[in-house]
Amino acid sequence: MPAPAVHLELVFSRPETTLGVTRGAARLMVDMGYAPLTEVCLPNGRRADVMALGPRGDIIIVEVKSGVEDYRVDRKWHEYGPYCDAFYFAVAPQFPEGVLPVEPGLIVADGFGGAVVRDAPSTPLPPARRKALTLAFARLGALRNFRE
Repeated sequence: MPAPAVHLELVFSRPETTLGVTRGAARLMVDMGYAPLTEVCLPNGRRADVMALGPRGDIIIVEVKSGVEDYRVDRKWHEYGPYCDAFYFAVAPQFPEGVLPVEPGLIVADGFGGAVVRDAPSTPLPPARRKALTLAFARLGALRNFRE
């Protein structure tokens, strides 16, 4: 008599997925020569999951999506563009292909690291906004360091 079939279903916890993808995207930014901060409030009241400052002063914002439903209910991603030179979505490896729009860059990440699957188009910031964002970024990083 054959053994009964066993059905295994993978269940991914959204908080665990979000944490892993965020950590992996930040580690990727470091590997690419950027200095990342997580949970950065922007002047428009939005919060960037990961914001990273590059060696030449360029700014990347990464919006982490824990799953398809997270993407579908969250349509604010267009509001990040005025505050970065490049915008990426970061998703877990199990995120289905073809759900996200093709305009932004795409990072696939887990808790150990990530990879750029699609480069983000470069849209250079105006100099005055770059300076203001860079100063705010530096102050935030210094204050977080002091509090630890």
